Amino acid sequence: MSLPAIIEAQSLIEAGDIAGAEYALANIAETQGDRALVAALDDLPAKDLLAVIREYDASKESLVNLLVTPEQFAQAVVLERRYGDQTHEQLRGMINSVIFREGADPAEFLYEIAEVDGGYDALVDYLLDRAPMVEHFYKYATFDLYEYGDGARTQAQDDDLMSIDRGDTESLASPLDMANLEDRDWMQVTYLLRYELPEIFREVLMKLRARYKAYLASVQQDELEAAGVVAEADEEDDRPKNNDDGDDKDDDEESAL
Repeated sequence: MSLPAIIEAQSLIEAGDIAGAEYALANIAETQGDRALVAALDDLPAKDLLAVIREYDASKESLVNLLVTPEQFAQAVVLERRYGDQTHEQLRGMINSVIFREGADPAEFLYEIAEVDGGYDALVDYLLDRAPMVEHFYKYATFDLYEYGDGARTQAQDDDLMSIDRGDTESLASPLDMANLEDRDWMQVTYLLRYELPEIFREVLMKLRARYKAYLASVQQDELEAAGVVAEADEEDDRPKNNDDGDDKDDDEESAL
């Protein structure tokens, strides 16, 4: 029953009319019910679903974002890398708008993302800009980079990633972090991964470390190359200027006479 609407939505997406496509999809829910839209999204290619979801608008609700299932969402999220967004801001906003919607279980969405091929990389992209703080939270159960006290350390202080899920360390989170954890953003995602999905967190953290190390090496290389260019320019400026017509040499000879 919803096939014509799906075809229309795909045509609109191909034409670049994302708002029109979302309206066509939302019309399925309005005319046939929410379940009809959920079923219809199974027939919508993941790339097209992503095109709609990533155009989220925080100022208004989207029926697609409100009804997309964790499985459907996960298939779409892993395609985000095709857009080449180096800041990953769009990815973070898109994920936040869906997994923290009212009545949703964020951990279920995160689990399904990790289950899809490329899902771990998507989660690393999501956390990459916060890598030092994620690492700090893993080691000390706090996002406060200035807090290093032994009392704040978790059982991960020895970097025992293989035993990251042992024991109950939830109570070691600082009062400040407990108050900020429900930020509906990267802090809450980190907390959920660390304490509710420890095996996924382990894999994400290892990938995050490698990516962040490569990023720092790249920045250092760029700085060295830039410094080399500046040094070469300074050296060029310090070199004595040669007079091609030989006037300086003649002047010296006349002076000697």
